[in-house]
Amino acid sequence: VLGGCANFARVHLFGNAALRIVRNLRSRLYKSMLMQEVGWFDTKGTGELINRLSNDTLMVGTSLSQNVSDGLRSVAMIGVGTGMMVYTSPQLAAMSALVVPAMAGMAIVYGRYVRRITKVELDKYAEIMKFAEERFGNVKTVKTFCREQQEVAAFDGHLDEALQIGYKETRARAIFFGLTGFCGNFIIISVLYYGGTLVLQDSLTIGALTAFMLYAGYVAISMNGLSNFYSQLNKGIGAAERIWEILDRECSIPIDKGIVPLEKPVGEVGFQNVFFTFPTRPESAVLADFSLNLMPGTTTAVVGRSGSGKTTIALLMLRLYDPQGGSVLLDGIDLRTVNPQWLRNNIGAVSQEPVLFSSSIRENILYGANPGETPSPERLQQVVEDANVSQFTDQLPDGLDTLVGQRGMMLSGGQKQRVAIARALIKNPAILILDEATSALDAVSENLVQNALDNLIQGRTVLTIAHRLSTIRNADQIAVLSEG
Repeated sequence: VLGGCANFARVHLFGNAALRIVRNLRSRLYKSMLMQEVGWFDTKGTGELINRLSNDTLMVGTSLSQNVSDGLRSVAMIGVGTGMMVYTSPQLAAMSALVVPAMAGMAIVYGRYVRRITKVELDKYAEIMKFAEERFGNVKTVKTFCREQQEVAAFDGHLDEALQIGYKETRARAIFFGLTGFCGNFIIISVLYYGGTLVLQDSLTIGALTAFMLYAGYVAISMNGLSNFYSQLNKGIGAAERIWEILDRECSIPIDKGIVPLEKPVGEVGFQNVFFTFPTRPESAVLADFSLNLMPGTTTAVVGRSGSGKTTIALLMLRLYDPQGGSVLLDGIDLRTVNPQWLRNNIGAVSQEPVLFSSSIRENILYGANPGETPSPERLQQVVEDANVSQFTDQLPDGLDTLVGQRGMMLSGGQKQRVAIARALIKNPAILILDEATSALDAVSENLVQNALDNLIQGRTVLTIAHRLSTIRNADQIAVLSEG
């Protein structure tokens, strides 16, 4: 009864501990990921990050909870069994101990290998998840070009590569367990031979030899459990290395540092001799010696060929990246000295392809409000009307509570743009960025969106990026960008 209660308590307590460890680890990892700068995400795939957030944390939690429980039980059983072996026959116990150095050496070599191969294996599965996530996210393109069979074959190829890595880990584990089993059997045979000699010399009784063998079997079973514990622990260490790689990383654009002005910005933006390259392409300059001034309350249009760096200007204004040379100023203050959250709270942005979350229209609009602020129902209604969102929500049964689906797929392009405009307008920004907000729309949708934009730009510093003459004809100044 006591043993059963002890087992219940062990499994229950360590099981709950595993759940708490995984929960806290995922929370810290998710926070650390979101705190990183955008440039870091350029080098990571969504599938890879999700794999670390799910599989790696689960492996670490398991190796530090239930696995530790099994390991502690094995250590206790080995300690008790070894003590009884020494008590029964110190000579036989000393002979049994001869195998310990060899097993310790094997364990060290095996542990290092397992940690390394586990990290490689997890990296490979992260790459596979990245591959699959990208294909699922672009499934319409896959089907349009009839690439289903090719994608399946490519996915199978990635799985085969991961399988080969798994074979290496399995082979190493088999060798380790095989050698430990051999050492155990060798000791048993040696003990029987030496014990038989002691019995013939009347130095040991048959009963004592039998008892010693039973204790030795008890220890051997526990050693097998300890080997399993050691194997799983090293796998957990391999997964932990991938997690702590993110947890220990310092963000290059921390959101909790920098100057926080007491007043809203006037809206004067200046680019002074800016040089910029993306982290993933350091050899290719996007902007070189770029200078431009945006005066308060005016609209500046930037035009140029695709790839000339127009969208990059908007990214630098939002301080999603920092330039490698020159500076970006807001009211005469270098953005690198300003708190990023304060800056972004005062800038509204509408992109060419706005991304909506799989929630209601109302929740997507309110997502644009500054943290800690709750817009009044009157303010929300005003924004909905100014952005012409009410023009289509009034015809929906659930109105603003209509679900938009994943990435807003249940809304048309023009409807998503108007929701995005309302989202940018809800926080009443001093500066507005319009990145080709109407380029992908038909004439009717463009007219509705343009009317909403006309309401949005009043009294604000506006940077508009566009190709169409209808979009830039009312701009106060037009800048032509060519090759950065």
